[in-house]
Amino acid sequence: MTNSTAISPHLLPSGCSIREDGRVEMHGVALLDIAKEFGTPCFVYDLDHIKARANEARGAAPWTVAYASKAFLCRELVRVLDRMGLSMDVASGGELAVVISGGLDPGRIIFHGNNKSQLELSEAIDYGVGLVVVDSMTELERLESICRSRGVVARILIRITPGVEAHTHEFVMTGQEDTKFGFSLKSGEAEQAIERSIRSDFLDFVGIHAHIGSQIFLLDSYYKEVEALSGIIERYQPATVNLGGGLGVAYLGDELTPTFDEWARVLYGALSDLRVDSKTQIIVEPGRSLIASSALTLYRVGTIKVLPGLRTYVSVDGGMSDNPRPVLYDSGYEAFMPGYGSAIRDSCVTIVGKHCESGDVLIRNAWLPRTLAEGDIIATPVTGAYGYSMASNYNRVPRPPVVFVDSDGPRLAIRGETYEDLLRLEI
Repeated sequence: MTNSTAISPHLLPSGCSIREDGRVEMHGVALLDIAKEFGTPCFVYDLDHIKARANEARGAAPWTVAYASKAFLCRELVRVLDRMGLSMDVASGGELAVVISGGLDPGRIIFHGNNKSQLELSEAIDYGVGLVVVDSMTELERLESICRSRGVVARILIRITPGVEAHTHEFVMTGQEDTKFGFSLKSGEAEQAIERSIRSDFLDFVGIHAHIGSQIFLLDSYYKEVEALSGIIERYQPATVNLGGGLGVAYLGDELTPTFDEWARVLYGALSDLRVDSKTQIIVEPGRSLIASSALTLYRVGTIKVLPGLRTYVSVDGGMSDNPRPVLYDSGYEAFMPGYGSAIRDSCVTIVGKHCESGDVLIRNAWLPRTLAEGDIIATPVTGAYGYSMASNYNRVPRPPVVFVDSDGPRLAIRGETYEDLLRLEI
């Protein structure tokens, strides 16, 4: 990005537009008015954008789409995706509880996790979860014991480590040999787990699961994933093959991302080339790629500190407690002023949070109009994934509200926390 551009429209949710007076609105509601009504920081989601992305994912191939709920989860989102016919994957008992409370048929839930507790597995069986993704031999035996005690059979997928290294940040790589997830294909552990589950009277081996990572832009990585799994698929002829998610998302104006259609062409091309039975159920698990671009975060500027010859610090009323991705992954974002959406961003500043931490940096080199002043509202787009879901109460800062917007206007999906909420668990 250069210092002579306005915000790139493709970074904004599809329901956003810029009025003649320069104000950015979502479905006819000015973002400044949303900030005034609900306060800042505030996550603002475009519901129609979410629905459009879900439809794109579903329509790209005859696969089953299971939304990866770890990207962002609340009951209202569960209801929306439920009505659209999506399945959902969860990775903890807490996520399972939210999805169940949102009304999704348990049979459309896929339960993940590398260290599921006895309680979590028991709850999954009691709820009637559709598929449990088994991640270790210990878990397999634990699950079998639970099912034996209840006289039921659990439908399972065996998670396989395919030995494919996706070109992404090391913290979100999951398909390489050195990983905490799954059974190694190379060592033979995957086949041992499959054989063990086939022999069990209380486990129904439905198929296999693999996931190679997140923020993947090179689609050839997915071809290699299928290629790595082809031998075990040929040997066991699983009814279901779950190929995970991880499709990349653009956070910056000059980034281009693969579409769901392009992803499907690569996956189904690989499945065809490697002669995988066309009757095999294919599951994919998009999370970030479905939800990230649907939202933006609104902040209010507090202090602007100019260090001559060094940089200008713009402090906002949120930070690493509502978006830890820049600290964790050195992730890049852009920013704009929703009151001046078409304004040229001609001043380079560093946007920082309010936390007592030097590393609390949201955007190291952010371009904003030089008219920016204390008290102004700024927005960072593409914050729909791994923002609220990874939020914390660091420095005892309350987590912000989440607002959903559609043609009916804005409404709270999750209220902002209060100091009373922070004290509620204290003894």
